[in-house]
Formats: sequence, structure tokens, C-alpha cells
Amino acid sequence: MSDLLSELDRILIQRKSAPADESYVASLYTKGLNKILEKIGEESTEVVIAAKDAEDENGRQDLVNEVADLWFHCMICLAHFDLSSEDVLSVLAQRQGLSGLVEKASREQK
Repeated sequence: MSDLLSELDRILIQRKSAPADESYVASLYTKGLNKILEKIGEESTEVVIAAKDAEDENGRQDLVNEVADLWFHCMICLAHFDLSSEDVLSVLAQRQGLSGLVEKASREQK
């Protein structure tokens, strides 16, 4: 699965130099960080709405689709800052096996 994420990371970096009229992602980069963040906000809201309606198979598929949209836009934001999915996966790997309460407490101490 990380091969898919790595390929998407590569494409998102390439789109930074693509013409805005040829790529949705390039158009977001051209519009700037505020537009990227606006899209993340919109997609986050759509995830919440879909989750509230995810009681049946169609609703669950809608939720998965909305989460995919949110992840995609978060990846665009990461690429904007020259970060990648590997950076996020590294943090998740560090947290694996660590109690969520312990991990949260360690962040609050910083």
C-alpha cells in the first residue's frame, strides 16, 4: 500500500510545476495554501456528514470516498511543504504500540 502512497507523493510533487489549466492539483498549488486548506476544511466536513449516515453499505462507501478525498487533499498540503506520506507513516510507526493516552501526554509536555 505504501507503494501507492509513494507514487501519489511523486505525482503531487510533479504537479507543483505543471500548468494550472492542465491539472486540478496544479491549480490548487497556484491558488496557494489558503485554497488548499479550504479544500481540507470542506472535505473534513463531508467526512463528518458521511459518517453520520454510514449505517448501511451505501453510507459506508460514501464515508470511504469522502475519507479518500480528505486524505488526498491532506497529501497535497504535505507536498506544498515538501513533505510526504512517508513523513506521516514514520510518525504513525513511532506511535505504534504506544497507548494513545501516553502519546498524547508526551505531546502536551513539549
